[in-house]
Amino acid sequence: MQAVLLSGGFGTRMRPLTYTTPKPLLPILNKPLIQHMIDSLPEEVDEVVLAANYKIDILREYFEEVEMDREVFIVDEPEPRGTAGAVKNVEEHIDGAFFVMNSDIISSLDLEDFLEFFRKRDGIGAISSWRVEDPTEFGVMDIGEDHRIKKFQEKPDREEAFSNMINAGHYILEPEVLDMIPPGKKVSMEREIFPELVDEGLLGYGFEGYWIDCGRPSSLFEATRTLLDSSGKKNLIGERTVVEGDLGEHVTVGEDCTIGRSKIENSIIFDGVEIGENCLIENSILGYDVVVEEGVTIKDSIISDNLYLEEGSVMIDEKLKPEEV
Repeated sequence: MQAVLLSGGFGTRMRPLTYTTPKPLLPILNKPLIQHMIDSLPEEVDEVVLAANYKIDILREYFEEVEMDREVFIVDEPEPRGTAGAVKNVEEHIDGAFFVMNSDIISSLDLEDFLEFFRKRDGIGAISSWRVEDPTEFGVMDIGEDHRIKKFQEKPDREEAFSNMINAGHYILEPEVLDMIPPGKKVSMEREIFPELVDEGLLGYGFEGYWIDCGRPSSLFEATRTLLDSSGKKNLIGERTVVEGDLGEHVTVGEDCTIGRSKIENSIIFDGVEIGENCLIENSILGYDVVVEEGVTIKDSIISDNLYLEEGSVMIDEKLKPEEV
C-alpha cells in the first residue's frame, strides 16, 4: 500500500527557518516533521511517495542517509499543481487504495483505525475530520450519522458555517479518484475533486486527542508542548549533547550541542548549537550550528542557521535571516 505525502510549497509562513530547511524536515522533538508522519503509518504501507519541489535535493539527501523500513520515492513537482494535481503527478506509483496526507500535520489520529473504518464501509474515499471552535480558516464538512459527507464549505464566514468539523488533512482514496484529475494542471482536491465525490460515497472519520497544523513557528512550540506533555517529559536532550545549565519545561535540545551554565525556557534548539555562560533564552528557536557567546539574552525570537551572537547581545522579538539571504 502507498501513502502520498504532500510536501511541496515554500513554507513562507515558517521563514526564516525555511530559508535553509524545507518545512517537512523542520525538527519537532529532534525528529523531522515528516518522519513523525511516516512513523505513524500502518505497517502495511510499504511505499511512501513524496510530492515535492522546494529544496528537493535536501529531502533526497535526508532519505538517502536515514534508515527506513519502507521504500521512499521523491517525485519532483515541476510547478505548483494544487493538492489534487500533486497526487495526479505521482499516479505511476499508485496500485490500489492509498493514503494522502498533508506533511505538516501533527495529530493523535490512529491511521490503522482510520484504514479499518474505511474498509468496513462502502465508499470511494474517506477524510479525517477534527472539531474546531472557529472553522473560518478551514474546509468544513457536513457529516451525516452514517458517516457519509453530505457537502463542503471552504473557509466560510462564521455565521454561515454549517458545521465545525474541518478537513484534518488525512485521506484514503480508491485509485479511480485519479481518473477524475486532469493531468498537468493545477487542481484542488478540496475545492474541485471532493465535492464531485459526495455522490460516490465519501466518508468522514472524526477523532479526538490533538491536531496541530504546523504552518507557523508558533505551531512548532504548540507541537513540542503537546508531544512532551503526552509523553510525560519535561524536556528532551539529544545524543552527544552536554548541558550544564538549567532547562525549564518544554525545551528540546538537538544533538551535538554544548550548553553552558545558562537558563533556557520553552525553546527549541536545533543540532550543533553552542551556548555560553550566563545566557537567558525564552520562547525562542535557534537553528542549526548557531553560536551564542556569554551573557546573551534571546526572547521571543528565531535565530537562523550558522549565525553568531556576540557576547552580551540582546535579541527580543527578532527574526534573524541566514547570512546568505
